[in-house]
Amino acid sequence: MIRCLAIDDEPLALKQLASYISRVPYFELVATCSSAIEAREVLEKEKVDALFVDINMPDLNGLDFVRSLESKPITVFTTAYSEYAVDGYKVNAVDYLLKPFGMSEFKASAERVKKQYDLENSSEVSAVDDDNSIFIKSDYKVMRVNVDDILYVEAMSEYLRIYIEGATKAVVVLLSMKKMVEHLDSNKFMRVHRSYIINLRKIKEVTRTNIILIGGASIPIGEMYKEQFNNYILSKFLTK
Repeated sequence: MIRCLAIDDEPLALKQLASYISRVPYFELVATCSSAIEAREVLEKEKVDALFVDINMPDLNGLDFVRSLESKPITVFTTAYSEYAVDGYKVNAVDYLLKPFGMSEFKASAERVKKQYDLENSSEVSAVDDDNSIFIKSDYKVMRVNVDDILYVEAMSEYLRIYIEGATKAVVVLLSMKKMVEHLDSNKFMRVHRSYIINLRKIKEVTRTNIILIGGASIPIGEMYKEQFNNYILSKFLTK
């Protein structure tokens, strides 16, 4: 699903835009916002793949709002003024909808969004390279990650949060836990919970119910994964 945010200061236009988004089977409406300021607050809390944003808004117009974003979602501008079209494409918008527009025009725009989304998300995580690194697509850019620097992976719905040692925030990718496990060395990483994969070499201590990693993260041990994890720990004990 492509997670969409609708932004328009006109209530009726915003309601119509939300209705159009809800009628596209591969779209999911994350929220509707009546201002760019409100939209910025949503973007700080939610992962958004596509913006449908009006240009003419008070306080901060749509063009300036999109320009100000460090990580820009796929963008479609909506406005009643055709002279803004050129400016819209200067900020790499995939489309420009001139008001009033109907469902047929919106569907055509939705297809352009999907094409761009599929292009950007064709492969979220690469295979492990010879230098023990992977390439990850996140926040509309590709970044290299040293596999040994991964502390743990956390599942959240259709997405994963990858926590990296030394990084200030997690990397978010569209990927399943099953696929992530396939990319990681089973001698170094283990799934210890329905929602967690840990780097075994980052374990600091273990309690009856949790694993404490370097950096202080506390990871729960799931019942169905407990035996496998306990066997790993027992295999590392020093013996006489």
